[in-house]
Amino acid sequence: MEAAAKLKRSISRQLSSGAARVWRQLSLEPVYTPRRAGAGDVAGVEELLRDGVDVDSIDLDGRTAMHIAACEGQGEVVRLLLSWKANMNARDRWGSTPAADAKHYGHFEVYNLLRARGAKTPKQKKTPMTVSNPKEVPEYELNPLELEFRRGEEGHYVARWYGSKVFVKILDKDSFSDANSINEFKHELTLLEKARHPNLVQFVGAVTQNVPMMIVSEYHQKGDLASYLETKGRLQPYKAIRFSLDIARGLNYLHECKPEPIIHGNLSTKSIVRDDEGKLKVAGFGSRSLIKVSEDNPQMDQTTSKFNSVYTAPEMYRNGTFDRSVDVFAFGLILYEMIEGTHAFHPKPPEEAAKMICLEGMRPPFKNKPKYYPDDLRELIQECWDPTPSVRPTFEEIIVRLNKISTSFTKQTRWRDTFKLPWYTALRALKL
Repeated sequence: MEAAAKLKRSISRQLSSGAARVWRQLSLEPVYTPRRAGAGDVAGVEELLRDGVDVDSIDLDGRTAMHIAACEGQGEVVRLLLSWKANMNARDRWGSTPAADAKHYGHFEVYNLLRARGAKTPKQKKTPMTVSNPKEVPEYELNPLELEFRRGEEGHYVARWYGSKVFVKILDKDSFSDANSINEFKHELTLLEKARHPNLVQFVGAVTQNVPMMIVSEYHQKGDLASYLETKGRLQPYKAIRFSLDIARGLNYLHECKPEPIIHGNLSTKSIVRDDEGKLKVAGFGSRSLIKVSEDNPQMDQTTSKFNSVYTAPEMYRNGTFDRSVDVFAFGLILYEMIEGTHAFHPKPPEEAAKMICLEGMRPPFKNKPKYYPDDLRELIQECWDPTPSVRPTFEEIIVRLNKISTSFTKQTRWRDTFKLPWYTALRALKL
């Protein structure tokens, strides 16, 4: 009854968006505290029903209390819901019924109970990655019931998984018949599982044996670099260099992966996130689909790619062919943006700026004072965005040069500070 009382106190808040959360909390309660299942929970459900909660209330995924109870094998709760004339054949947004869920999760007592009452069991949909032998289920496989969702955008959600926030990418059911969508999903999953580095967003797991299929990765509530720059504007040189090293290390790892390098192909300030310690991590490196034209000349899948970003390399913009240097090109523009505090050719729209860079061969001007560009930093940026891919440095070379720039800049700053009055040094420290 304690659980029921707690839920009852929050019911007024829940009803504004439907009673789905009430059902989710109640039906998942036995998962985490099995000893509290049974009479207490049944009484709690009944009390909520007597208080006017709709027995067929649904959550964001179209799942009713009957769906959740069947998934968890809560026979007594199912019997109570049946006595309240709950819809046995309600379908969630994936087309599954309570009886189908009970059968899928092995709760045959509940399944037989529902079938005896006339419940329907639509043919269970298999995912394109379903395995026939349970022993072949991948180690990364997650139970979708362990993910508690809130609404996201365009197939992307933030969920809670064992108390931690995670980022979830969902493959829509309509994509199951699209070979390109399935291949992209598998491609991204393969890359995420393979890539492990402190400056890369970490892969948590995936759902491949249930509908819908999902990819789950770590979530960073501090947001992306684009949002950070919009708030902070131009960064001090030392911070821009530190951020650049974070990005370069993550990308160098991807480019040095064996047997084949991982090319991001979509690098931008939006695909770089900040962790709780303020360090940067590269995300989205599995979201592009590649066609292997030759060993040294891959090509972007034009059916799924749109090149209208200011970070797009000219060769990618023109014909989609590229190598690792396209990421270096994007890196140069990101470094420029951190120092200048503005997008290339701002306030022109991205599409127009991309044409200026890729078709007209223009590059954004350096407007900041020389003091904001430590020795060799401007030259490094210019080499990164060179129109000839072979001229652009590798990330291994970039890391070496950035370390030298950082060391030299630190020494120069210390030397200048020794000749400044104490009050001036203190004031500058406050501004930094």
